[in-house]
Amino acid sequence: MTADRAFDALADEVRREILSVLARHGECSAGDIAAKVGRVGRTTVSSHLRVLRTSGVVVERKAGRNRYYSLDSAGPAREALTFLQELFQSSLTDLKTSAETAPAEPLPKHSGKAG
Repeated sequence: MTADRAFDALADEVRREILSVLARHGECSAGDIAAKVGRVGRTTVSSHLRVLRTSGVVVERKAGRNRYYSLDSAGPAREALTFLQELFQSSLTDLKTSAETAPAEPLPKHSGKAG
């Protein structure tokens, strides 16, 4: 399952933060991403970007000596999101069915006296 690679890549908090930066700002260089993440250096960001790229979660575009990164909406992340969506939809459907078929609880009885 290619979604496994995406889940592995998403397991790291810094990589999730990098993905958030790309989601908010679109295509960015590693330096731009490092400046926006802030808590790790550019070398660490580059290492995380390599993991994200090899897992298929982000794509890299080279322009001369520069490299720009963006989310790969058609890659393994899409399969991971589809899996999660189906999982949550199934859970919501089960919850709705349980709520509709559960016997109604009686309303509490009031004494009729004002408090």
